[in-house]
Amino acid sequence: MIETFAALFAAHVAADFLLQTGWMAENKRQPLPLLSHAAVVLATAAIATGQPAHPALLALVVLHALIDIAKAWIPAARGALGFLLDQTAHLATLAGIAVWAPDLWDTGLWSAAPPIALQIATLVAALVLVTQGGRYFVATLMQDIEIPLPTEDATDAKGLPGGGLVIGLLERAMIFILLAAGQPAAIGFLIAAKSVLRFGTVQENRAASEYVIIGTLASFGWAIAVTLLCESLRAYLPPLEIAAPKP
Repeated sequence: MIETFAALFAAHVAADFLLQTGWMAENKRQPLPLLSHAAVVLATAAIATGQPAHPALLALVVLHALIDIAKAWIPAARGALGFLLDQTAHLATLAGIAVWAPDLWDTGLWSAAPPIALQIATLVAALVLVTQGGRYFVATLMQDIEIPLPTEDATDAKGLPGGGLVIGLLERAMIFILLAAGQPAAIGFLIAAKSVLRFGTVQENRAASEYVIIGTLASFGWAIAVTLLCESLRAYLPPLEIAAPKP
């Protein structure tokens, strides 16, 4: 069952955060974008589990589409909280499908693959969820927070185009790597380094300081929580069978 859930998890991350276009994400009240995304969900699930056609995957697609419809039509489902509820509902659906059809992986085309294949797929999916999922979470959290620009010279508040986006992706990726490598203490140095580098920018602007703190804590919190959850999942997967060196 755990192997099935891990494969479905990797498929979900690919469908929602790698292969879902902006057109699909922004127009789910219309049939064509919704059906296009549903087709991607079905294709990734079929490929990940090695099951060309299975009733459980069709059920997964229907449930995924219903969750997306609810998010598109219910105003309260938008924003950061809505994103968290949306992803929680999707993961609960994956767990339900894994309980209903636990042998999806064992009877699929990739069942004979070595344990490292599923471990790597889970690691890659976790990294994508940490970086790209965190990007969306932080963006939706911060979108309603307005920061006043300095009246003397508003250009001083501008930075590199896309600089904040790149910084966020890199810091979440670094947190993922540090936690996966068993070095959580090093995250403290990452926080300290970012604080020092940002100090000169926000020291005279309380609003800017609070804005940076909120965004940083949200980014770090997302990365830590998602990485720990994914590491817990990996702990239940078949261990990597590395032969001991010959004497």
